[in-house]
Amino acid sequence: MRVDSQDVTDADDPRVEMFTRLTDMDLRQRIEPERGIFMAEGHLVIERCAAYGLDILTVLTSRRWLSRLDSALRDVDVPVLVADEEMLRSITGYRVHRGALAAVRRPPPTRVADILAGDGDVVVLEDLVDPTNVGLAIRSAVVQGIGDVILSPGCADPLYRRAVKSSMGTVLRCRWARSDDWPATLVELAGARRVIALTPDADTTITDALAEVAASPIALAFGSEGPGLSPGVLRRSWRNCTIPMASGEDSLNVAAAVAVACFARSRSIRP
Repeated sequence: MRVDSQDVTDADDPRVEMFTRLTDMDLRQRIEPERGIFMAEGHLVIERCAAYGLDILTVLTSRRWLSRLDSALRDVDVPVLVADEEMLRSITGYRVHRGALAAVRRPPPTRVADILAGDGDVVVLEDLVDPTNVGLAIRSAVVQGIGDVILSPGCADPLYRRAVKSSMGTVLRCRWARSDDWPATLVELAGARRVIALTPDADTTITDALAEVAASPIALAFGSEGPGLSPGVLRRSWRNCTIPMASGEDSLNVAAAVAVACFARSRSIRP
């Protein structure tokens, strides 16, 4: 099916209202959950939204990218709004590098209890305020076989545009749940999994802890860069562990730490 496009020549056109002020992160992380939408940026992410059966509401793009959208949206009946690149910048507030944006309906939320009721490993992210790091961390976990993620109340929205983009859409095929009572969640987590907290100050290495825990289900916990994990997480953990550094640096970027720890876990149970 060929994309049926509609031209946009005015930044105040009510059809593009969902795409305005995309660079205002605080605003977008508030209003998008309230409206039940998120922004998918780039053809690959939009293609994955369609492939996962998500409800794509509207697409905004420039004319030179229309042919690329033909395959992504061939089975989807959705309005496609077309504007020149300067108009796109006026609407969104930035230069749209990846050619297209889509407003997509948010999937139903997952509860923390639903994740803890399973028997698989879990990644726990505490107070990661950078959406790019949240997206990269979730991508790192999923590609190494851990598809369940629990977020503290202070974490950035995994469905914020930059998080979805940095994860290359991986946040759309994992189960993630945001806690609304972090102390209570930590109690439930410690009762359901052996919690391995990643911190530069520990004496035990991640590989030693994984060898000790064997195949028992675990929760790998990671904190924000700088403050790290809170005392509440460290007190509730089964082991506090470090990733040994070959140089004088004390730690990795949090997304890189998630990748290393999840890879170590995959090798410890599937050598």
